[in-house]
Amino acid sequence: MCVRDAFATQAPWFVAGPLLGLCVVAVLALLNGRLGVVGGFSDVVERVSERSLKLGWKGTFLVGLVGGALLWAVVSGGRADDGYGWLTRTFSDPAVSLLLLVAGVLIGFGAKTAGGCTAGNGLSGNAFGSRAAVTATVTFMAVAVATSFVTKWIWGAAL
Repeated sequence: MCVRDAFATQAPWFVAGPLLGLCVVAVLALLNGRLGVVGGFSDVVERVSERSLKLGWKGTFLVGLVGGALLWAVVSGGRADDGYGWLTRTFSDPAVSLLLLVAGVLIGFGAKTAGGCTAGNGLSGNAFGSRAAVTATVTFMAVAVATSFVTKWIWGAAL
């Protein structure tokens, strides 16, 4: 088996889920922090605006997350827009990239405005038993599911 074949599929949920949970526990135990991406993005933006290369742990986490994803894509031979289901089957590559970029900007703006991201609420906030995080997670999951059905219905009717 070659390296590319070994990385051709995602890790099963029963492996990835506990590993992610262990990351939440490790960040709390070792750094007394909460796992999330918005804090890392904010750290990187602050350092760039100060023209400093010294990142905090949150910025380093974000760089590692993006770098790991890019390394995975290179090793697995995957495409950047691969695996988005009906989105990649319905739209051309440039349209998918534009939709994902716009969605990412809107999510980032909302997360920064709300003072945290869905990953931080869903992982750390729920793990700590925060009622606000549970409420936020239920809300964004319900809105995401409803939006996906409405979007698919609108695009399906247009085609």
